[in-house]
Amino acid sequence: MSSVNDALDNARFTYEQHMRTCRQCHADAAPCAVAKHLLRIYNLARRDHLRTAGGHASGA
Repeated sequence: MSSVNDALDNARFTYEQHMRTCRQCHADAAPCAVAKHLLRIYNLARRDHLRTAGGHASGA
């Protein structure tokens, strides 16, 4: 299960880092296409994490 946790942590870190550093996201005050894609990856990783935990994991 550690690979699922690693994927979730990596996806969260990548999305959060992008949101902190992307000039387009800050200039437009809306997520850019890359941010939307990274958020989609994070949501999929979170869904996989919940599946492997049997749906009893705390909200990430």
